[in-house]
Amino acid sequence: MNSILSSVLPAPKDPVLSVIFACRDDPSPVKLNLSAGTYRTEEGKPLVLDVVRRAEQQLANDLSRDKEYLPLNGLPEFNKLSTKLILGDDSPAVKENRVVTIQCLSGTGSLRVGAEFLATHNKERVIFVPDPTWGNHPRIFALAGLSVEYFRYYDPKSRGLDFKGMLEDLGAAPPGAIVVLQACGHNPTGVDPTFEQWEQIRRLVRSKSLLPFFDSAYQGFASGSLDSDAQAVRMFVADGGECLIAQSYAKNMGLYGERIGALTIVCTSEDVAKKVEDQVLLVVRPMYLTPPIHGASIVATILKNSDMYNDWTIELKGMAERIISMRQQLYEAIQARGTPGDWSHIIKHIGMFTFTGLSEEQVHLIAKEYHIYMTYDGRISMASLSSKTVPQLADAIHAVVTRIA
Repeated sequence: MNSILSSVLPAPKDPVLSVIFACRDDPSPVKLNLSAGTYRTEEGKPLVLDVVRRAEQQLANDLSRDKEYLPLNGLPEFNKLSTKLILGDDSPAVKENRVVTIQCLSGTGSLRVGAEFLATHNKERVIFVPDPTWGNHPRIFALAGLSVEYFRYYDPKSRGLDFKGMLEDLGAAPPGAIVVLQACGHNPTGVDPTFEQWEQIRRLVRSKSLLPFFDSAYQGFASGSLDSDAQAVRMFVADGGECLIAQSYAKNMGLYGERIGALTIVCTSEDVAKKVEDQVLLVVRPMYLTPPIHGASIVATILKNSDMYNDWTIELKGMAERIISMRQQLYEAIQARGTPGDWSHIIKHIGMFTFTGLSEEQVHLIAKEYHIYMTYDGRISMASLSSKTVPQLADAIHAVVTRIA
């Protein structure tokens, strides 16, 4: 029988999944996977927040709940609370009814819905993303029909922000172009602008009539403060201009598998917001019809209850502080070994990830001889380290740096 599908070509290897599979197949009892963007406890285990378990128990005990479809835009209570979380309690945009929030499938789904909407309704179809950026960003936007371009972001020499290059590239972008900005905890570098730099970025974006699309995957998870990690977004919203925001609760509530997030679009008027919402729902309906109910219910239960909300902020800060502690411990361990080079970027970076500065050759050697796995660009997940594994990583870094300059 002839095969209709025989002409399908092999898929290109995903650089992150390739590393994860290589670690999975490594029989070494001391193997260490630092490539995945998921939080681990000091014992190296996945974490379910206590407040999440309490919320789930409360939901399970409520026998009045059903499993009916949600509206196309999701759970209304979840949407309202998510808007408040990212924009703040007293956002003028919310008071003026010019904000649209749609429940989506975590951050990825929020980005995709927003991209599909923009590909249809934004006159300028080019979207600028940081170089480098999360590996899924270019694919999401390209598949939606947008033309992906890059602006300079990371400076390998300083292992910090190439602020001058960033401003130059954004300054050269065509009016109406979309600009992807990561709200905090930049993935993959761990390099964020200062608030003063954010203000310069905001002024440039507005003066050039660019459309900012924020990816907020780590609110509260980067610094430990929900307000601080939302400050960049709120600076843009406060000036009365338009922007899009993709939110995810994967990291800050540990709801990775629930696929719960939101797309918020801030408009210039209530009339524009109504038309935008109607058009976004036309994107949602043929894509997945309605979003799932369980994750949204967990989030809403926590955010609307003051005791649960406070307990969540404590647990969230605990995760952020453990990551910050891992940065300090790794930096001190590398310093103690006298490893050549300046490693202060490890404690200057913020959030889940950091660029180590290791070359691809050094990364391969660490995997081969020391069974430590990271993405080929040298990115590691600080959230996957522990006090027990920091010395293991520091030893490996010292060994490969002294062997391969």
